[in-house]
Amino acid sequence: MFLLYSTKRIAFGVVHASWFQRLVIATILFAGVLAGVETDPTAIAAHGPLFKRLDAIVLGVFIIEAILKITALAPRPLDYFRDGWNVFDFLIIVVCLLPVDSQFAVVLRLGRTLRLLRLVSALPKLQLLVGALIKSFSSMGYVGLLLGLMFYIYAITGVHLFRSHDPAHFGNLSLAFLTLFQTITLDDWKFLFTSASNSSPVIAAIYFVSFILLGTMIMLNLFIGIIMNSMAEMHTELDDLKKTKQHDDEKNSPLADITALEEQLTTVKSQLQSLRKKLHPDC
Repeated sequence: MFLLYSTKRIAFGVVHASWFQRLVIATILFAGVLAGVETDPTAIAAHGPLFKRLDAIVLGVFIIEAILKITALAPRPLDYFRDGWNVFDFLIIVVCLLPVDSQFAVVLRLGRTLRLLRLVSALPKLQLLVGALIKSFSSMGYVGLLLGLMFYIYAITGVHLFRSHDPAHFGNLSLAFLTLFQTITLDDWKFLFTSASNSSPVIAAIYFVSFILLGTMIMLNLFIGIIMNSMAEMHTELDDLKKTKQHDDEKNSPLADITALEEQLTTVKSQLQSLRKKLHPDC
């Protein structure tokens, strides 16, 4: 029992140490650089064995991190998998442990590339941003529906207005959609406007300017507003999560375990004293 709590205390201290967290972040960044270098066939031919050893070291650091986190949660190690980011980290390790010269070689390379995403689990600010993006998907769906409706209306209108004078861009509905997509990205939209304005410069100006204003200004601001609102909600949830995690850390900390043991020993001691008085009332 003493060995268990001693090991847990050491693991808990290492996992929450700032130097260890910086080491993990540096390892993730190094793994990303290594994955990029390994795309060069010349570098692989010249330093292939070295890259394999470096990959093994990176994987070893990740495995040690996972073991320490699981050990720090003793005697409830399965609590490690209650955190979605921990599950993601564990899956990356499993993928990277697949045999290199097997049918899983492509999956292995993908897993090595995905190790960069571990930065999200290592940096709380990135977790906040990713969480806000995921949280905003439902609201973005309605904005996307509104944007699609606007595209459809403008595409039909553009076909009727400019098909005869600019069939290359408004000859049919699909071409009109592609033209509008190019316009909303502001990619050479002046050329599209010039081609369409051969029929009526005023109508073309109203058509393109109104579409750009609605598409790039209003819709973009709606998307930004949704993301900012989701980030504000995530801030609130993150504060609550920090309080909960702090409470859990206090419960899982070695000091809490020692305090609980001391309380149990005090209770047992008082019970023994009561029993002694009952057995020897004259003492």
